[in-house]
Amino acid sequence: MKFGPLPLAEAEGAIAAHSVRLDGLLIKKGSRLSARELVELERAGFRTVVAARLEADDLPEDTAARILADAVVGDQVRVDAPFTGRANLYATCAGVLRADRVAVDAFNSVDEAITLATLPDLRAVAAGELVGTVKVIPYAVARPLVNAAAQVAPGLMSVAPFQLRRVALISTVLPGFAEKVMAKTVAVTRARLARAGADVCTTRHCAHAPEPLRDALRDVVAEGAELVIVFGASAIADRRDVVPAALEAAGGQVIRLGMPVDPGNLLLLGQMGEVPVLGAPGCARSPKENGFDWILMRLLAGIAVSAADIGRLGCGGLLSEIASRPAPRLEPEDESMGFAAVILAAGRSSRMGGDTNKLLAEVAGEPVIRRVAKAALVSRARPVIVVTGHQGADVAAALKGLPVQLVHNAAFTSGMASSLRAGVAAVPEEAAGALVVLGDMPLMEPQLLDRLMAAHAPAAGRLIVVPVAAGVRGHPVLWSRRYFPALMALEGDVGARHLLAENQEAVAEVEATGAGAFLDVDTPRLLAEARAALAE
Repeated sequence: MKFGPLPLAEAEGAIAAHSVRLDGLLIKKGSRLSARELVELERAGFRTVVAARLEADDLPEDTAARILADAVVGDQVRVDAPFTGRANLYATCAGVLRADRVAVDAFNSVDEAITLATLPDLRAVAAGELVGTVKVIPYAVARPLVNAAAQVAPGLMSVAPFQLRRVALISTVLPGFAEKVMAKTVAVTRARLARAGADVCTTRHCAHAPEPLRDALRDVVAEGAELVIVFGASAIADRRDVVPAALEAAGGQVIRLGMPVDPGNLLLLGQMGEVPVLGAPGCARSPKENGFDWILMRLLAGIAVSAADIGRLGCGGLLSEIASRPAPRLEPEDESMGFAAVILAAGRSSRMGGDTNKLLAEVAGEPVIRRVAKAALVSRARPVIVVTGHQGADVAAALKGLPVQLVHNAAFTSGMASSLRAGVAAVPEEAAGALVVLGDMPLMEPQLLDRLMAAHAPAAGRLIVVPVAAGVRGHPVLWSRRYFPALMALEGDVGARHLLAENQEAVAEVEATGAGAFLDVDTPRLLAEARAALAE
């Protein structure tokens, strides 16, 4: 192809390299110059025009693009009609894209005039999604170059359709593990699977121990599950831990524990016969993309995943900023920063019956909310923030004289999440985090709050701290500031239990004694228990 200024007398049929606008005439870039257009250019004072002229062995850009696109597409990929030297490639079904980087690099090495860009290899794609584009840079390219590129790797792009449809979901539980967390896990997993046309065919709950999990694994495979996902109540820490031990006891094998993708490090890949088994990391309880998605989608498309495949995921495996990852802005945490206490006192006491507000009920001569606020004030937590809502003026009156900061949640009827958001928003910027305290726990002791704060250690990965007794978690919960965005994103009548489940690797437990961390006076019976405990 010849390219450059051409005398107008020699330019008829050449390709205009630039757009030219004249009165009543627009010559578009890439169009063939006609005799009439050349006359108008001459009248306008032009003597030459920058244009391209094809030689005998040249292929026009669209012709070349079509030949190249047809050469690179494989199964389940279609070519759109070329335009201006570009031919777009689309998936014809939902599945996982296969685009070998070595082959793509070889194609792009033939000549700078010929290019192919694709989505990353092994990316999950939807039907009709753009997966690649062939672009011929100049207006024409020599036929030998086109032929050479077309022969590099025929069919180097394809889509492996999703195949597996029946997915079993097993959740192990420990005492105190919330039903809401398990319900949300099922909902999030269903949404994840829907992209692949799969669904949860059965769910199982069992104790977090090898024997019951072994039996559950055998049962779901016998019932026809094509893939099994296990959500453990506790993160998998070793090949001898509960989930891998149960898998091997059920006759399966562990292929790989752990992967160089963050979030998603604590994933387990196993097999029971022909059925893949995934031990899900805590982040898989969240709808946000993480390393679990990468492996899940490949398995659903029938693509075998080996231990070596997982080991090669490190380059590009740092997916996004997560709270448990050290951040220069926050490390090291200054011990003097301290923590706020956020007391949730906006609820309507719906389980008490009648018009009783549990926060205003007296225990040992004081309103419940006042006892809770005084305990927080004795601790090191500062400031002490009380979020009010239902009967806010009465709750404020019960706190009269105490140095607490009142924050009214006008949206308290929408549920607990709105009160969490209001409280977290009021925490001073210099605070390292916050203790989320329930306003209906009159037996709570200030020493427990201090112990929770003392256990917070970012350098050791202890970013969330909870009290526990006999395997049951209680309140309050200490949250590092890094989790504030997640707390602020909560909606509806839910607390933050699912965030604990999604971030198990960052949770530290502090042993609690007595009922202070576990007794909330939600009902008349529980209120009576609190009164009796303090009367002893």
